[in-house]
Amino acid sequence: MPTNPPLRYTPDLEHVEEDEEQTIEGLNEAFDTILETTSQNYGHAVRAVHAKGHGLLKGTLTVLDDLPEEFAQGVFATPGAHEAWMRISTNPGDIVDDAVSLPRGFALKIAGVAGERLPDAEGDSQDFVFVNGPIFQAKTSSEFLGNLKMLAGTTDRIEGVKKVLSTFLRGANAAMASIGKESPKVHSLGGAPNVDPLGETYYSATPFRYGDYVAKFSLAPVSDDLTARTGESMPIGDDSDAIRNTVRDEMKAIEGRWELRVQLCRDLEKQPVEDPTVQWDEESSPFHTVAILEAGPQDSWSAEKVAEIDEGMRFSVWTGITAHKPLGSINRARKATYRHSAGFRERFNRCPIHEPHA
Repeated sequence: MPTNPPLRYTPDLEHVEEDEEQTIEGLNEAFDTILETTSQNYGHAVRAVHAKGHGLLKGTLTVLDDLPEEFAQGVFATPGAHEAWMRISTNPGDIVDDAVSLPRGFALKIAGVAGERLPDAEGDSQDFVFVNGPIFQAKTSSEFLGNLKMLAGTTDRIEGVKKVLSTFLRGANAAMASIGKESPKVHSLGGAPNVDPLGETYYSATPFRYGDYVAKFSLAPVSDDLTARTGESMPIGDDSDAIRNTVRDEMKAIEGRWELRVQLCRDLEKQPVEDPTVQWDEESSPFHTVAILEAGPQDSWSAEKVAEIDEGMRFSVWTGITAHKPLGSINRARKATYRHSAGFRERFNRCPIHEPHA
């Protein structure tokens, strides 16, 4: 049980780096390298990160009744149901063969959210962006830029080498995991376990304002249909889209239910705002369930969903209300760069991106 009260949010919890604006310009340039390469090769613009989608779902997020005061904040202050859209993905900005095993992403958008909007946040929706690991691979936006430049240089290149390297890195990472030394960077280069994304637990990795407090988020599978797939390896074979096809087959009969959980910051030294490479200790500050996300049996890659969600939506941590303002260097860098990527897609594809309304 937590012994410390949750930390109160104040603006001075954040510390902006002197060269942050220049770093963001560099990130946009690296994104352009990825976007221009892939759009020319595919004849169609895709996202600069998490380009390859594996599943598109529609469902409902229900905020629980009678939450304790410290958890009844922002979106979660008012019980009730919200229409939800979900996108399951893999993290690079090019469309790689599924034999290259990489971290999974889970983006969630809910509609009908009341409250003061973040700057430039259209509509009435709130976005949450998750990955299947509790920490981010870079401490600051400048470190993130260095990693992105390296990945940009390999965009849409040497597919066969990527597959061979991924096989090697999976083995190396499994060996490191056996002695408690698993590496997020090795994950991002192709050494992640090639697991079923429907069984994974996902994390925001970066912190956010949580009304009066500060928190990280998690999305954990709880229905039997999902937990039966936790840790299960995906049968890839010769199918470059094996994950998408497997998820599509599975979702025809699955009752998907996840718990949206919140972990409050209670000790700034042990739970830093500006360093997302530090995992917040769950003993001193356990995750608390605040809402249930449900998605029943459906076609997870129908033409209608591809048009509506994959092409017609963008997911950004900066789409939402001020009560859930993204915090820290990595999140600040995400604001302009994610919008930059979405703007490129709109222009190249001549397809406007829409924010849904309740």
